[in-house]
Amino acid sequence: MPSTDSEKLGTKAFQDGAPVNHPMATEIPWWKQPLLRQLYFMMTFLFLGSTTLGYDGSVLNGLQTMTSWQEYFSYPVGSRLGIFGAMPGFGGLAVLLFAPYIADILGRRMGTAIGCVFIIMGSLIQSFPPASHPEAMYLTGRFFIGFGANISNGCCPLLITEIAHPQHRGKVTTIYNTLWYLGAIIAAWTTYGTLTTLTGDIQWRLPTGLQCLMPGIQLLAIFFIPESPRWLISKGRDDEALKILTKYHANGDESDEFVKWEFSEIRETLHLEKEASSSTGWLELVRTPGNRKRCFLIIVTAIFSQCSGNGLVSYYLSSILKTIGITEPKKQAVINGGLTIWCWLISLICAFLVDRVGRRVLFLFAGLGMLISFTIWTACSAVYAKTGSTGAGSAVLAMIFLFYGTAGAAWPGLTVSYTVEILPYHIRAKGLTLCFAFTALSGVFNQYVNPIGLEALQWKFYFVYIAVLVIECLVIYFFYVETKGPTLEEIAILFDGEDSHVGGTLPMPEKRTGASTVEHVHEI
Repeated sequence: MPSTDSEKLGTKAFQDGAPVNHPMATEIPWWKQPLLRQLYFMMTFLFLGSTTLGYDGSVLNGLQTMTSWQEYFSYPVGSRLGIFGAMPGFGGLAVLLFAPYIADILGRRMGTAIGCVFIIMGSLIQSFPPASHPEAMYLTGRFFIGFGANISNGCCPLLITEIAHPQHRGKVTTIYNTLWYLGAIIAAWTTYGTLTTLTGDIQWRLPTGLQCLMPGIQLLAIFFIPESPRWLISKGRDDEALKILTKYHANGDESDEFVKWEFSEIRETLHLEKEASSSTGWLELVRTPGNRKRCFLIIVTAIFSQCSGNGLVSYYLSSILKTIGITEPKKQAVINGGLTIWCWLISLICAFLVDRVGRRVLFLFAGLGMLISFTIWTACSAVYAKTGSTGAGSAVLAMIFLFYGTAGAAWPGLTVSYTVEILPYHIRAKGLTLCFAFTALSGVFNQYVNPIGLEALQWKFYFVYIAVLVIECLVIYFFYVETKGPTLEEIAILFDGEDSHVGGTLPMPEKRTGASTVEHVHEI
């Protein structure tokens, strides 16, 4: 039986059993390549997955400033308010075990579509709870939002990182999660707009119902976006994968040597991974030392993304501002909106630095900056609680902005991008689900405990997060691996060393501390 073009290319990564050096990618900027430019335009619809999460994460903040919402739900506080914030996390946990199988069996695009359907359904249910017993239906809607979001966001980042050109993978994948803030901005200013211009229940029903807008757009656009070439190769559809890589990474040039090498490396790596793995089940995540290290980094990254003090403001800014004397709803809404814009701008700028300064440096900068600003925030809160000083209250507000400015260097942008790039293909979907599982668990704990802690201890509750931030900085410094430089497949060498299963790579590099050594991809 004659071999296809893709099968012939798959053998070119090796000659006489030795790896072959790969050609350099074109130096033409992406915006001058029409088809790559088209790919990145279509990718903006995938970014809506993160924006949807940000909207849900911030809309509850805005709703709490509305008297109409407070009256409708009988002024929830403490653990009752906590369950409102934590319910999407429960929905995310419910889909945990089978979410990666949706991505791996049905494909990245179909998984995204299924997630969008559940989010739309949850948004509509949440918008129309009966006045007599509103909580049950409202919480059900929030549960489905979390359920669908974990499916959708378990697929979107995979598709982005697997179809992005190797030169731009780090930036594009990091940008994905920074757009959480764009959703938060839309939610903050939507709730501010309805608060100031509308009255009655429509004031909170409208921003709640608008949660279905972004997944609705994404659902309509998802099948115009190409499927992951890596997923296609894993299903034996090599020719389709090669056509996609050629079209978008070589601007349709079938003779492009870099794309031929890229296809060969992906194909050989997937075959080697399949042969080396004992199974495709969950135990594969901890079977090898390299995978165990990956899991450790994924779990601590997920926990740090939620439990570094950022959850206090993300869901309970209204309660925080009340502790420093800012109680007027409109002023709270303006601060909420301004803070989210500030966070987005900082995180977006830092997303473009990931391939220049490296992931580990950004993580360290964020951890140390958060620790310093949060410590000052705590001290100023103590002064305000004892003296009522307006200066101390203003200092707390300034520290909140500084805290989120430094946090933006790593969180939330690198939470997902670092996770998906340190994982080999055969466990990438499961590893990302593991990240979301611990994000959800941390979020449930964080969102349920925070209002109780704030109500009981007020500013003294902040000492818990100071301790967490100290641990965070130490873990980042001693354990995080720099991934700047290598292609998606070659990162396995940094974790698995001589046991890595990478097709078409150079010989094993000498080990260096604090930075990756496989710098094959030309930076433009």
